[in-house]
Amino acid sequence: MEELKDILVGLEQRISAYKNRLQELEKKRARLEEEIATIKKYLELAETLYRVEADKAKLASLSSQIITDDKAPRHLPVDVTDQSREILLGRSKYVAMSVPEAAHQILREARRPMHAKELLQRLIEGGMPIKGKTPLTSVATSLKRDKRFRKVGPNTFDALEEVLTKAV
Repeated sequence: MEELKDILVGLEQRISAYKNRLQELEKKRARLEEEIATIKKYLELAETLYRVEADKAKLASLSSQIITDDKAPRHLPVDVTDQSREILLGRSKYVAMSVPEAAHQILREARRPMHAKELLQRLIEGGMPIKGKTPLTSVATSLKRDKRFRKVGPNTFDALEEVLTKAV
C-alpha cells in the first residue's frame, strides 16, 4: 500500500512538471508567433521598398533622356522622398508624439503588457527620438509618471482603459 502511495505521489509530481513545462512552451510559442508576424511585416515592407528603389533606378536611367514637347525640354520626375521611405520602413509612425502617447498606442495595439525594453525598441523603430543617457530608464520613468499606465511587473507596463475626465 505504501509503495502505491509513493508511485502516485511520483506520478502527480511528473504530471505537475509536465503541465508547467507545457505552459512555458505555449507562452514561448506565442512569443515566437508574434515575432514571426512582425518579421513577415518587415520583410513585406523591405520588399516594397526594394521595388520602389528599383523603379526609381529605372526612372533615373530614363531621366537622362530628355523628353521634348512643343514648349521646352523637361526631365522625368524620379524622386522618392526620404519621408516616404521612412513611412515604408515604419520609422516615422511616432514622430509627432510624446513617449507616453506613442507607448500608449503601442500597448493598445498589442493588447498586452510589455517590458520597457520592448517598448523602447518599438518606439525607436517607429522613429521616436529618445533623449537621455539611458533611454530605457527614460521610457520606464515617463510611463511610471503617467496615469494611463499600470505597472504589472519590473519595468513592465500595461495601458489602462481610457481615463474618464470629470466635467466641471
